[in-house]
Amino acid sequence: MSDSALVIGGTRFIGRHTVEDLLEHDYEVTIFNRGNHENPFADREGVEQIEGDRREDQDLRAAALSARPDIVIDCVAYYPEDVDVAVDIFADVDGYVYISSGDAYGEEWIPKREGATPMRPCTEEQAVDDSDETYGNRKAEGDRIVQRAAEEGVNAMSVRPCIVYGPYDYTGRMDYWLDRVDTHDRIVVPGDGQNLWHRAYAPDVGSALRTVAEEGEPGKFYNVGDQRAVTLEEMLDLVADAMDTDLEVVTAGERELAAAGLEPEDFILYREYPHMLDTSTLADLGWESTPPADAMARTVEEHRDSDRDGSEYDPGREAEEAVLDVLDTL
Repeated sequence: MSDSALVIGGTRFIGRHTVEDLLEHDYEVTIFNRGNHENPFADREGVEQIEGDRREDQDLRAAALSARPDIVIDCVAYYPEDVDVAVDIFADVDGYVYISSGDAYGEEWIPKREGATPMRPCTEEQAVDDSDETYGNRKAEGDRIVQRAAEEGVNAMSVRPCIVYGPYDYTGRMDYWLDRVDTHDRIVVPGDGQNLWHRAYAPDVGSALRTVAEEGEPGKFYNVGDQRAVTLEEMLDLVADAMDTDLEVVTAGERELAAAGLEPEDFILYREYPHMLDTSTLADLGWESTPPADAMARTVEEHRDSDRDGSEYDPGREAEEAVLDVLDTL
């Protein structure tokens, strides 16, 4: 008889890749969500869907009773209360894994290490706030709840991804850069191109969640990210190679960008201070990440099949061309 897994979420991005990984490892999978998005597994053998709201305790309890899972992957716990309820409902499973975030770290260390780099605090007000500004605080408090649950005998663990990219990324963050490389042979990159914002390939996050559920130590956190991190310029070189196109990356400082009314932060996936996670704790469980060139090739393939262009992050091609004109006169 196959092991069973319950994925809370499971139809969009990280959850979708997690379900695929579980199926590849012979799990019977139940996905639990509100049914607001198309279910890519509607006709797949080995996948059942239960509709309900994970913020309604009775819905989550009913899903637990119906699925009777060996492991639980919680993709949509955005508030500490969500985690608190889940570790109670799933107190007897073999592994409950909460998706936290690299944003849970409260200090700018290079790299950020589990159990060493301090976590963000979380006030009572932040715990119920829904703004982006408190996202890391809420995730950190969820991690602390996982720790306390483990101390009481619950097999609860946490996985902390950095910025996630890959097929089906509905956020469109990577799509902006993919579209730029696909449509222009000369693009502006803020700074010197050496900006480092650690990224994690979505299928690798899925395999990390399963690995931690199977092999992880209760109460521990596990960072996940590409084992070979690349700079923003290196990322664009990977994109150009995957697209088999020529690309000139033109770097621009604050002064050159300001001439067109832009700032470095107007460009998605730019971060002034490096963000890097140590992934050795996860690697000790036998996990490995996909080589960046292979990951980007699949990301590009799905991007071209999609209708996403990342335009919501576009600082404006006219402004970008104005920066290029300024740089060409220097």
